[in-house]
Amino acid sequence: MMPRTPPRRPSNGQRIVRHAAFFALAASLSACAVPPREPVQPTTAATLTPPSPSTRDLLKLPPPRGKVVAAVYGFRDQTGQYKPSPDSSFSTSVTQGAAAMLIKALKDSGWYTPVERESLQELLTERRIVRAMEMPGEASNANNVPPLLPASILLDGGIIAYESNVRTGGIGARFLGVGASTQYRMDQVTVNLRSIDIRTGAILHSVSTTKTIYSYELTPNVYKFVNYTDLFEFEAGITANEPAQLSVKEAIEAAVIHLTVQGLKEGNWRLRNQEDWNSPILQRYLAASQSDTYDVVQHTARGAVSTELSPDSGGGSAQPSS
Repeated sequence: MMPRTPPRRPSNGQRIVRHAAFFALAASLSACAVPPREPVQPTTAATLTPPSPSTRDLLKLPPPRGKVVAAVYGFRDQTGQYKPSPDSSFSTSVTQGAAAMLIKALKDSGWYTPVERESLQELLTERRIVRAMEMPGEASNANNVPPLLPASILLDGGIIAYESNVRTGGIGARFLGVGASTQYRMDQVTVNLRSIDIRTGAILHSVSTTKTIYSYELTPNVYKFVNYTDLFEFEAGITANEPAQLSVKEAIEAAVIHLTVQGLKEGNWRLRNQEDWNSPILQRYLAASQSDTYDVVQHTARGAVSTELSPDSGGGSAQPSS
């Protein structure tokens, strides 16, 4: 029986080269973690908020016969949800600027004329300043400062729910020390929007929309012995989180479209051309309100009833100005 040959040990020169390469790699990685000594300069310019599918639908709505003057006093966060640790316990899970998103959605739709009510006290103060600057010999102040525009309807509601970890999961695989894994999480935000007749206080319409927020993580890794004594280990990762404020914005815009379609169906406001009632956008959102499940982005519905309905021809309680 022949004796087993012992493994060859690397020479001193090979060890020196290997250690030098190791220290060079460690130095390059540590250099990436050194904080900059000078203030970081902005390298990218600010851009407009990217449009969502609901934003594009808002801009494509058929024109109305007359815009509805709408007042928004606030659109509050009614969830009471805070971000989990290690974030601050005073940081809320959803944006506190939903009222600004609602006003922008009303303007983008082309169906509403929103009037300022959230900063009404500041507006009245400025109007008093203008009146105080009038000289005695000039015309009456009433002619120079016109009255405020009264609203026809009041839009109210808020963010009524934010559910975390509605669904979580992941998958991974490894072969010969090389593998990858991925994890995902789904959150959910719900908003409610209602229109109120300011003359009677009656609720004209009320809609609730829900948007799912996706987050996922992808992690490739390598864990392998390159020889008897040396171990090679590599790990990387990327995480993508759908911005919660953009999801709230899309839910609000979808609520505005559904509210407009409901008002058309019940005759509270009307189209400039009645033939536009059969437009694909209006019929798509009408089908969404009449079906069990409907995806207005994929244009698919289940359990939908017939959408070939005509809007109510009767006079509504909140007619738009002509």
